[in-house]
Amino acid sequence: MPSLKDVAKRAGVSPTTVSRVLNNRGYISEETRRKVYKAMEELNYQPNEIARALFKKRSYFLGLIIPDISHPFFAEITKYIEYYAYLKGYKVLICNSYLDGHKEKEYIKMLKRHQVDGIIMGSHTLNVEDYKSINLPIVALDRYISEDIPCITSDNFTGAIMATKLLIERGCKYLAHISGPLELNTPANDRYYGFLKVVREKGIKHVVVETKLNKFEIEEYQKIIKDLFEKHPQIDGIFASSDLIAATVIRMADRFKKNVPKDLKVVGFDDIGLASLLRPSLTTIRQDKDKMAQKLIEVLIDKIEGKNAESKYILPISLIERESTKIK
Repeated sequence: MPSLKDVAKRAGVSPTTVSRVLNNRGYISEETRRKVYKAMEELNYQPNEIARALFKKRSYFLGLIIPDISHPFFAEITKYIEYYAYLKGYKVLICNSYLDGHKEKEYIKMLKRHQVDGIIMGSHTLNVEDYKSINLPIVALDRYISEDIPCITSDNFTGAIMATKLLIERGCKYLAHISGPLELNTPANDRYYGFLKVVREKGIKHVVVETKLNKFEIEEYQKIIKDLFEKHPQIDGIFASSDLIAATVIRMADRFKKNVPKDLKVVGFDDIGLASLLRPSLTTIRQDKDKMAQKLIEVLIDKIEGKNAESKYILPISLIERESTKIK
C-alpha cells in the first residue's frame, strides 16, 4: 500500500507539501497541486481519513436530528445542510427522530459514539438539561433550547403579519389561523402572535386552532380543518402555519364546495416545492431554506472551532403571492 512519502517522491515534493495539499492548508501553487493529485492517482493512494481525524482531533462528521424526513420542509432543508457541510469538508449523519424522545436520546448516544464534531438539532422532545449534557457543539434549527445553544430561524412574526394583512387586503372578513402546538417554546409560535396582532388591531373576526403536539399527519390536519369548516362555515380566509397544512386546507375546501380563492383565500408558510404545483397554486411566506442551512453550518463550525456565536439568528422572509389569494 503506497504511503504519503511515496506520493511525495513521485510528485517530486516534500511529504509536508503533500500533507498541506491534502489538508488544504497554506498557499500551494496549482502546478504543485496537479503534481500531487497526479501522483496520488498513479499510485492509487487513499488518504487515511482516520489518521487525519486523529491528528486534527476531528472526525469531520456532523449529526443532524430532524423530526420527520418525509415532511417537505425538513426534506428540503436537509438537502441544503448536506450541500453546505460537504463544501466545508464535512459529512452528515441524518437521524429521523419521529418526535420520539427515547429515539432522540438513542440517536444522540449513537452520534457521540461515532465522535461527530457537532450536532444540528431540529427536533424538540427533550428537556433543556438533556441537551446541555451532550457536551458537543450544538446549533438548533427553529428551536429555542438555551442561551448557550444558537438558534437559526426565520422572521416568523413579520411573516405572519404580512400573511394576515394580505388576507384582509383581499377582502376577507372572518379569518382562521391553524397554528402548531403553542405549548412548545419554538420560534414558529411567532406566527400565531403576528396573526393576533393584526386581527386585533383591525378588529377582524377570527378563530385559532392548534395542531396536536408531535404530529405531522395529513389525517390529523383533515380532521382539524373539517371541524373548522363545520363550526365556522363563514370563514373566508385561512393563514396556515405550514404549506403542508395549507395544501390540506385547499383539498378540504373542495370537499366542502368552497372555491379557492373565490370563497376562501389561503396563505401558507415555508414555500416548499409543492406550493407552486398545487391548483390553485399556494400563496405563502417563503423561508430561505438555502440561507438557513448555510447559516446552520457556518455557526456550527464556528462553535466547533471555539469561536463565539450569537444566541439567535433571525433570517428575513418574503411573501410569494400565487393563485390562492388573487382576486380574478
